[in-house]
Amino acid sequence: MYMIPEIIGLDSHTGSIRIPPELSVPLTDRVRRMIDTEPFRRLAKITQVGLVSLVYPAARHTRFEHALGVYRLALLLLKRLNHVPEFAQQVTQRDAERLIITALLHDIGHYPFCHLIEDIRLPGIPHHEELAAAFIEQSELAELLRKDWNIEPQEIINLLIGKTESSVDRLLATILSGPIDIDKMDYLYRDSLHAGVPYGLQLDQGRLIGSLCLNASGDGLAITEKGKTATELMIFARYVMFSEVYWHHAVRSATAMLQRLFCELYHIGKIEFSQYVRLSEDDAIRFFLDASKGTPMEKLAQGLFGVRRQLYKRVAQFSILEQPEMYHQLAGKPYLELCELANQYRTDADTSSPLSVLIDAPPVKKEIEIKIEVYFPKSDRYLALEDISPIVRAMSREQFDDYVKRVRIFAHPG
Repeated sequence: MYMIPEIIGLDSHTGSIRIPPELSVPLTDRVRRMIDTEPFRRLAKITQVGLVSLVYPAARHTRFEHALGVYRLALLLLKRLNHVPEFAQQVTQRDAERLIITALLHDIGHYPFCHLIEDIRLPGIPHHEELAAAFIEQSELAELLRKDWNIEPQEIINLLIGKTESSVDRLLATILSGPIDIDKMDYLYRDSLHAGVPYGLQLDQGRLIGSLCLNASGDGLAITEKGKTATELMIFARYVMFSEVYWHHAVRSATAMLQRLFCELYHIGKIEFSQYVRLSEDDAIRFFLDASKGTPMEKLAQGLFGVRRQLYKRVAQFSILEQPEMYHQLAGKPYLELCELANQYRTDADTSSPLSVLIDAPPVKKEIEIKIEVYFPKSDRYLALEDISPIVRAMSREQFDDYVKRVRIFAHPG
């Protein structure tokens, strides 16, 4: 039995903080010291879904709130898996504490509009999980890890960047980022809640966590047959959230505008990335508005963040169903090549600007594969979820990306 004060705090209801929807998150003194540090507090000034709020105005929740939600789910998961002998035998109390801390700090390397900037893969722009090392090692977080948890910072960093050498570390890493992970469990529900859409609210987190067990190889999560429907709901919620929220055509218009704005400013040397990553979101917005003044990028910045929202308009769209040949030519194409292609076009009303046309295409990186095992206790065997679920079978990795993520061409409304 894990005698970890944070897990015990789930039932004691003493020393907690409240987050939506009416959830109590246990706070011990050592956790409170972590979340009161400067690197963690900055997450309260970075929204979880960035430009989505231009379309869904209530989606202004922060990565601070999300981090607390993931931390809470880590405690619930450990409380459940502590009763699974195969898990408890290999995951020590110290390993469990490493998971708790990594869950709390899993987004510590995030910066304003992080994911959309990473997607364009500009040279010199590291992944946010790599930036986490600097935010941890160069702050008081490092000393708190050693003093309060007896954990070396590099142990947490290795889990964050997926550097796993042991089966235990592979198991912990897949709990944080895998087909079923506590990050998705929280953000799908939380993003849906704040955006005001029903899709992610169908997640049955309690049923899903209650059905968790280890896979056949013992280095990842699986579900018992009782969790099949809850897992299908999670997979379907993710599919619909991408279709209706994250890849909504107006959200993608805003995304294409900010990506091009960032790219152009970065190219002419107006962005010092090491300084940008430490900005709050409000400071980043002010930076974009100021840095673009008097340049061709000003229309992009003003359309996104000025006194009047003016998003580019969708003029063409391609998917695997809509002109698939064009889709396959552009999907996954390097971002700078898309910019060069877009530069060849001008609108009749704005022939002077090379930024009047933008091309938005799915990035090279695919969404994670849906590879989940289902354990049947009575027969003591594992089967792949896709073999017993037509819903999951219909949502393979290729189909998910090709059907949800479209190629779109946007033009300035002028």
